[in-house]
Amino acid sequence: MPLLARSVQTPLHIDVRRGAVADLGRILADGRISAGGDVAVVVGPGLGERIVDLLRPSLQSASVYVTTGGTLDAALELADKLRSGNFDAVVGIGGGKTVDTAKYAASRWGLPMVSVATSLANDGIASPVASLINDGIKGSYGVHIPFGVIVDLDFVENGPERVNRAGIGDVISNISALADWELGRQVRGEPVDGIAASLSRMGAEAILSMPGDLSDDAFVTVLAEALISSGLAMAVSGSSRPCSGGCHEIIHATDSLFPDTASHGELAGLGALFCTFLRGDERRFGQMADCLARHQLPRTPSDVGLDADQFVQVIEFAPRTRPDRYTILEHLAMSPDEIRRQLAEYELALAAR
Repeated sequence: MPLLARSVQTPLHIDVRRGAVADLGRILADGRISAGGDVAVVVGPGLGERIVDLLRPSLQSASVYVTTGGTLDAALELADKLRSGNFDAVVGIGGGKTVDTAKYAASRWGLPMVSVATSLANDGIASPVASLINDGIKGSYGVHIPFGVIVDLDFVENGPERVNRAGIGDVISNISALADWELGRQVRGEPVDGIAASLSRMGAEAILSMPGDLSDDAFVTVLAEALISSGLAMAVSGSSRPCSGGCHEIIHATDSLFPDTASHGELAGLGALFCTFLRGDERRFGQMADCLARHQLPRTPSDVGLDADQFVQVIEFAPRTRPDRYTILEHLAMSPDEIRRQLAEYELALAAR
């Protein structure tokens, strides 16, 4: 009987610990990622540049490029610079904007890319997706999954706590995304990839119930690994489906209608909680509400500066952001009045906890 299997793209190297950045030179030079050590190091302003100074002794032939990141134009500009060089690999050092810019530019020319995360804001640190703004609208662009992922807890610890807390919201939103995926299977016969779902679910379940906070190395390690698992889930499924449902439609709608309202992870947690309420899943709603409260993350529209009218606009617009995706928002197809009624009941349910 033949043995059937499939190949799955994963990073060659994953390292989550204190002092991990110090080994970057060795990782690149071991021949699996960069044979000659001729690398382009992409950094954001501030912390990324400080890390480069620490790496100078082991990356003497590296060329450093500073980018503000976050836009398609910035990624294309970086790609042009990479084309003019002779590089074995690209290293993106910084937060999500810098890493996504480096991922896109590296994929443009088929260069292996290593992600060095200085924050845990979202699952982009290991995903095959780059979130970039084009003409004022944030879009998702398919890229090659990073060949290496490094999270140095020393640098995460020194980063903005609010930024790192947001990663918790992004991780637990997987629970809602998976429920939407299952809904798509039941209603439209959409296939669900069990391996991708498992990778997405494991990290989310761990964070949902794990004690501790960002001052605890054990908790931060699990958070980092959960974000990495989310990236792997997307690589396995070939789409963002295992980590993106109605919760992320709410993110995209908010970004389009009310830019700079809150971060990706903060909106992911809020969106996931509201979608879970709409499903009538009281157990999950309670778990997620308690987790978000425990980590001081937004749970109501007013927590991110949106009033009821604005949130109704967001929910009404959300399905248009991903017309190919079936979620609880498409399933209910609520009118503005129905959204307003659900929002009032949602806030009453939170107040009663």
